[in-house]
Amino acid sequence: MRLTYLNEAGLNEKQQAVLDAIATGPRGAGMGMAGPFGVFVRAPHLGDPAQRLGGRIRFRTSLPENLKEVAICTVGAFHQSKFEFAAHDRLAQAAGVSTEPLAQLRRGETPDFEGDEALAWQVADQLLNLHRIDDATYQAMVDVIGEDQMIELVMTVGYYCLISHTLNAFQIQVTDQMTDPFPDMP
Repeated sequence: MRLTYLNEAGLNEKQQAVLDAIATGPRGAGMGMAGPFGVFVRAPHLGDPAQRLGGRIRFRTSLPENLKEVAICTVGAFHQSKFEFAAHDRLAQAAGVSTEPLAQLRRGETPDFEGDEALAWQVADQLLNLHRIDDATYQAMVDVIGEDQMIELVMTVGYYCLISHTLNAFQIQVTDQMTDPFPDMP
């Protein structure tokens, strides 16, 4: 990690307020300053709105969990973001996503998602690689989830790009309970 160690006992009032918001929010206690949260705590004027948006995207959308996690894992794999992919690979499996397409994503291969998950992957993949969504993919996804959930899907991809960039810029590593999905990356 590139940032200097920050002891929770040494947080100022604004930093402590962000950490408390994370602990009392939808993620619950126990997250501490792992992953992007330690970065958020260091810059509370940006970190608090960022973690609140993340809480909304993760826990307060109507987007089906499996589609949300496919999109998040697609972003994490694209950016080879260690913490993001490791954390959300587990969440994706808990949401019913098959392990083989997730492993294919991690290896940089085209994943064999099926049905709606394949469409969610296509949306995320096109946003990441083309910076837009082609008409056929857009319409196919909207036909399945509707416009409101399409907005949620696009915002999920965008938010997790922010998280991936944050994690990678500061070389945030996986926790001891995680397996590093990209061990060749710093």
